Amino acid sequence: MVGEGVLRECLDHLDVDLALVINRKPGGISHPKLREIVHADFFDLASIEPQLIGYDACFFCLGTSSVGISTEEYRHITYDLTLNVGRLLAKCNPGMTFCYVSGAGTDSSEQGGIAWARVKGATENALMRLFKRAYMFRPGFMKATPGQKNVKGYYTWIAWLYPLGRAIYPAGFCTLRELGRAMINAVGKGYPRQLLDVKDIVQLAKA
Repeated sequence: MVGEGVLRECLDHLDVDLALVINRKPGGISHPKLREIVHADFFDLASIEPQLIGYDACFFCLGTSSVGISTEEYRHITYDLTLNVGRLLAKCNPGMTFCYVSGAGTDSSEQGGIAWARVKGATENALMRLFKRAYMFRPGFMKATPGQKNVKGYYTWIAWLYPLGRAIYPAGFCTLRELGRAMINAVGKGYPRQLLDVKDIVQLAKA
């Protein structure tokens, strides 16, 4: 859901010349600015490495819920997979800006009592060491962009909460449109903070 929302903003934005998407299965989107690589194993990218050279930024939107899986499995998917991709891209494109979709409540100290938050914090910290320009986006509840195909089923039932939540607690609610625009602006204009919460995302989206 997040990846599709961010991609839509990239395809609509005048500052984006070309967007390359790496999917495990075809995304079903056709656009003159879009290239797609279908690749099953994100832990082994050697065969597509030559196609990853020459890009200014990576918008890393891949993720999974920690519900129902062990901490070890969650770390393997969240930390190991992300850093495997990150290390390869840092080698192919040393000046790349890396934008990572993390989450509200992430634990930068890596010492807290919530396992998923520690893993996310460790992933953020490792990416910021790996890339000179790296931004960690920590959205809360995100409203999908109208027309999106990949929307989780339960969002249909709770989408009505968004206007109320945004009015009562704006620090916890943003749109995928704002997230995508903020990521694009982070690449072109920069931002004084590497850790961006919802307030930062909304502000940067307007930059």
